[in-house]
Amino acid sequence: MKILIEAYSYNGNSVKNILKGISNLRDVKGKVNVNYVGYFYNPSLKDCVFILPRVLLNKEEKVFGRLNPEEIIDFDDSNSKFSESERAFIYELAVWIYRAIVVFNEHNPTNTIIRKQDAPQMNPSPLRRYNTFLDILLALQKFNRENQQLIFSILKEIRSGYNKINWNKTISRNRVIVQDGTPFYYQFVNKRRVNNPDEELLMIYYSILNYIREEYGFPIQIALGFDLIKGPSFDQYLNGMGIARLRQIRYKYFSDVSLFLWDLCYAFFEKSKKISMDVNEQEYLLAANFETVFEAIIDDLVGDPHENFPKGLVEQDDGKRVDHMYRYNDLIRGDANENLIYYIGDSKYYKQKTLLTKNSVYKQFTYARNVIQWNIDLFFNGQANEKKGHVKLRDDDTEGYNVIPNFFISATQEEFNRNDNIKLKTKKPFFSFQFENRLFDRDTLLIAHYNVNFLFVISLYAQNNLSQKDKWKKKVREMFRKEIREMLEEKFHFYIMKAHSDAKAIPFLRKNFGSVLGKVFSPYKNKEYYYLALNKSEKFKKDNNIVCELLKEQFDIRPCKLGDKLENLFLK
Repeated sequence: MKILIEAYSYNGNSVKNILKGISNLRDVKGKVNVNYVGYFYNPSLKDCVFILPRVLLNKEEKVFGRLNPEEIIDFDDSNSKFSESERAFIYELAVWIYRAIVVFNEHNPTNTIIRKQDAPQMNPSPLRRYNTFLDILLALQKFNRENQQLIFSILKEIRSGYNKINWNKTISRNRVIVQDGTPFYYQFVNKRRVNNPDEELLMIYYSILNYIREEYGFPIQIALGFDLIKGPSFDQYLNGMGIARLRQIRYKYFSDVSLFLWDLCYAFFEKSKKISMDVNEQEYLLAANFETVFEAIIDDLVGDPHENFPKGLVEQDDGKRVDHMYRYNDLIRGDANENLIYYIGDSKYYKQKTLLTKNSVYKQFTYARNVIQWNIDLFFNGQANEKKGHVKLRDDDTEGYNVIPNFFISATQEEFNRNDNIKLKTKKPFFSFQFENRLFDRDTLLIAHYNVNFLFVISLYAQNNLSQKDKWKKKVREMFRKEIREMLEEKFHFYIMKAHSDAKAIPFLRKNFGSVLGKVFSPYKNKEYYYLALNKSEKFKKDNNIVCELLKEQFDIRPCKLGDKLENLFLK
């Protein structure tokens, strides 16, 4: 097994033979960069090559923070350099990468980035070393697809005549009661099942397939009629019982097919068993631009389909394209479903600890500015219809703008597991503003930055389970909203203002427009209530006091947190 890392500059001589037949490489001063992610079989080496994503590299170009990628090219020879958890992680990541590329290809049949060629059918011959976990999973599934008739014939033989009444033994061994000339027997002797040596092997095999289907999301059909080993019992098989039991029953099998199936099952439990396959051609499943795959993964797990948005919102008129967008509860009001706002996201696929560029940040702010302008034009031209989901960002009474949540998502792999781990990369968001003390201003924008566990999102996408994906989508959207709120509350004091019963709120706000612009915003249809946001910085303390004293002439002002219910703030 060979391991390469995408986007790493290898010495050309160290990978020349490994990459034979794979194109789209760059050779600069004797260095070679691999621009694919996936796997391929190299027939000249009679070995499988995995090209793993660049997210495994830290800023020092190390894998797992300590290994030079050229040290681990020969994975089998470098096992001593890996811990047990690191080695298991490499195997598991390879499977999920393969599965994610397959799902992406199914969801995007017209894509031009996937390179795929299947090897010929697997046969029990000594022409190919078959020792990767991914290879074993694929081989197990191939056997199931290509031997259905054989398996059903074995199953039919096993079950033939089972549980039928043996009348000769029933009559000779049991008493009979005759009533109205009809004999009745209260006990019967049934035919016993004939032990078939293939039955236990098939039971183990289909238990493995069931595990693969549940664990990795492969669409596998399992023949009925076998009592599968599941749950804790199968965990025992994974922890050594599988190898022990297969060794005990090895002597029962003589046919080539049974022996081959035994080898496959044994290889699954051992994960390094040498199995052979007659291959004269190269096989591969490669993504030429894995950044596009990662973007599709994040969009599927976080965003709404782009076709759900009006023209010009996602595919913007200046040629820019928003990676991820969805409508969700806004930051200001409570949790009612009708309080929606546009959330804008951008996925960043790069090496660990790579810093965001100024260009990326500027472009993300531009996305939000374009959304605001699109929204203004929509309502100004009378084309808006809130019943169709159009969200109005500007409050005409205060000329304040609702806050647009904006975020980056990047991948990290600091752990060797699939934990649902997503966290803020920094508690300080990127801010862009013209006036620092005007949150509700069209020029005041912010961007949060999140890191996700790469293996978790890859596996969630690869399993292709709609229920699991929808559950995580709801969870992560609420988490984004909660944490962006907390960012704003770190920087601003928030207040709810309720107009006095005799107040003339709107004329008052318009009269004092210069003092309250960008600080006051009304997200409510009930114009008694307004939000006030004031920057916490000490340099604005004097100006904030002046604004508060001014507003108290017409409003009752109460401190609050974003989303507090009005009835809890103004109890009579």
